[in-house]
Amino acid sequence: MAVRYTEEQLNTVDKSLLIQMFLNQQEQIQTLTAEVTSLNEKMQLMMEQMVLANRNRFGRSSEKMTDASQISFMEVDGTIVFFNEAEAVCDLDAPEPEHLEESAPRPVKKKGKKEQDLSCLPTHRIDHYMTEEELTAEFGKNGWKQLPDAISRRYRFVPVKVEVEEHHIGVYADKKDGHMVKAKHPRGLLHGSTVSPTLAAAIINGKYVNAIPLYRLEQEFKRYGLVITRQNMANWMIRLGEEYISVLYDYLHRKLYDYHVIQADETPVLVNRDGRPAGSKSYMWVYRSGYMYPDKQIVLYEYQRTRNASHPREFLKDFSGICVTDGYQVYHTLEKEKEDLMIAGCWVHGRRKFEEALATIPAEGKKESVAWLVMKQIQAIYREEGKLKDLSSEERLAQRQVVIRPLVDALFAYLKQKKEQIVVKGKLEAAFTYFLNQEKYLRVFLDDGDVPMDNNASERAIRGFCIGKKNWEVIDTINGAKTSAVIYSIAETAKANNLKPYEYFEHLLTVIPEHMEDTDRSFLEELLPWSPALPENIRK
Repeated sequence: MAVRYTEEQLNTVDKSLLIQMFLNQQEQIQTLTAEVTSLNEKMQLMMEQMVLANRNRFGRSSEKMTDASQISFMEVDGTIVFFNEAEAVCDLDAPEPEHLEESAPRPVKKKGKKEQDLSCLPTHRIDHYMTEEELTAEFGKNGWKQLPDAISRRYRFVPVKVEVEEHHIGVYADKKDGHMVKAKHPRGLLHGSTVSPTLAAAIINGKYVNAIPLYRLEQEFKRYGLVITRQNMANWMIRLGEEYISVLYDYLHRKLYDYHVIQADETPVLVNRDGRPAGSKSYMWVYRSGYMYPDKQIVLYEYQRTRNASHPREFLKDFSGICVTDGYQVYHTLEKEKEDLMIAGCWVHGRRKFEEALATIPAEGKKESVAWLVMKQIQAIYREEGKLKDLSSEERLAQRQVVIRPLVDALFAYLKQKKEQIVVKGKLEAAFTYFLNQEKYLRVFLDDGDVPMDNNASERAIRGFCIGKKNWEVIDTINGAKTSAVIYSIAETAKANNLKPYEYFEHLLTVIPEHMEDTDRSFLEELLPWSPALPENIRK
């Protein structure tokens, strides 16, 4: 218990003792102040975590932002800087937004769209005409003439049907020496199996395109009289992936090296039986062609048990160019190892950091916060970048140099200025640290017209995989995980190139088996998703 002194007692205390008592109190106050500061920081972090948890659970997931036209800049001594914070975002006539997200615009109904949609489908004509007797009864002696038909169109659905494909193969023998030959016929996909390209394509389409679990496919096939177990289907997928589809996958992997810009990302997966304790994390990596190359898209997945640098190091060993990634340090390590590899950063990841910081600020203080102004600055950069999407690489680069570089310079100048004023550790401090540490990588897009500002294209590819993996049973083993990566790669590549996945897989599983004895893989050129040799029914 602390000792309390009266005024009379203090008047009789020796001066040296008073000095010592005062120094002790100073030390105690400093200790208590440090403890209070620490507790406040911990409380701040806890409050931020609670706010973000509620936001992630109940909030909107959109990353769109409102118009940023009110952001203004000025030049001081050759440096682009923002006006006064209040003046920079001031627009007295603008409505007051409640958040930084914009509502989705209503789609404009196109004239003739219904007819266009109907024209893409085969037509089953059904005639409705009156008989001679009916016409005579209606028109009598006056007679009648036929006018142009009234045409009414509606969609007609033809339910799935399962048939047995019975191949009768002519067998011939020489009358003298008895040697026999068979007529040319399709090669069976799997020895001793009844699976056909059409059935295999249907399973792949259901599982890897529509994320339907195998047990539901089993039930659906049974309704049509086809008894196939989920074990059968899983076995078929693994064998078909290893024997045939992987041939095209490896070819696309080599084709990926032809691109100057690629993108990469990864997501955790659980593989039940991989020799480790249950629940151990594995990873599905995705590598894709740069988003700025819309005509020839490649999306490739690769299963690995870990997230270390050895995996992208091996996958990208023959790649020379720019790879767009998030801030994961592994990629930066590779850049230091490979002289011909440059890493570009993702602006969306940085923006999310400030979005999280903004979410922890009470509503009444959001628009006066540093996080709000930074978000508006980032918004302005994205707004200008969006105007360049239809330009050529050279034109886009030129506009980035003239318009966007000054905005980026201003943003980083502002971040460096404000960083020193942030004393409390939390989401805002973490956002500033991330952005400033990633500056080198976030600036790469300014010097190359083929480099996108963010890695959203890879994240979208990963997102589809994440939806599907919840329904997959074949991923139970390492072989299943590797096969899933191969098949899913071809499915996503087909979709990225506006192909019909079912028709594409049926075509692949019809053609590839006929070339397995070829000494080279040149036949795969005609099977690439952008090949003009593909049948027209495969294209959307």
